[in-house]
Amino acid sequence: MPEQSPPRPTATRRIPYAIAAVLIGAVIGFAGIYGFGALKRNTAGDPACRPAVALSGRIAPLAHGEVAALTMATTPLRLPDLAFEDADGKPRKLSDWHGRTVLVNLWATWCVPCRKEMPALDALQNRLGGANFQVVAVNIDTRDPEKPKNFLKDAKLTGLGYFSDPKAKVFQDLKSIGRALGMPTSVLVDGQGCEIATIAGPAEWDSDDAMKLIAAAIAP
Repeated sequence: MPEQSPPRPTATRRIPYAIAAVLIGAVIGFAGIYGFGALKRNTAGDPACRPAVALSGRIAPLAHGEVAALTMATTPLRLPDLAFEDADGKPRKLSDWHGRTVLVNLWATWCVPCRKEMPALDALQNRLGGANFQVVAVNIDTRDPEKPKNFLKDAKLTGLGYFSDPKAKVFQDLKSIGRALGMPTSVLVDGQGCEIATIAGPAEWDSDDAMKLIAAAIAP
């Protein structure tokens, strides 16, 4: 009998190869347009924020116990110049605290963990707040502007300044850089506006663990 040639691939067998070729071509095309760096989301970061990463590494051993949930910065990241209002309705920005370490906190009265965390933030501000450090707790209630003010007053939280963003844009700005996944959210920021550490959820900011970490972050 004459030797038979091997059977040709069926249409069904060729489909996966065709799909794979399309996908590979799309990836190559994307990389050609945007560069492979785009696929890595620019891991180099902001060079001016490298000191914040170095500081984060030095104080990382203190991120345990009550502040073990902190995520220490490993890539230089400058935060957006977050915009909000003070108690008098005057516009403020994160850059107003240039040169000072800041713990930016986002909270709302409808957020139960936020309300429970506020006394600890107030205690942190009372103990370490000053020329080198401040807790900037920004309320993002979008309806009754008096409700958060009354909450702070009724709870006798007098150490914290009142800041608000009724449009909750600060949350969206932090979410856009992956630093706000829920409420509350806190970001420890150095005097150049660079991330030192971030935490999603509440923390016992009045604990010895938190006090030691913040004190180390603001030490000269």
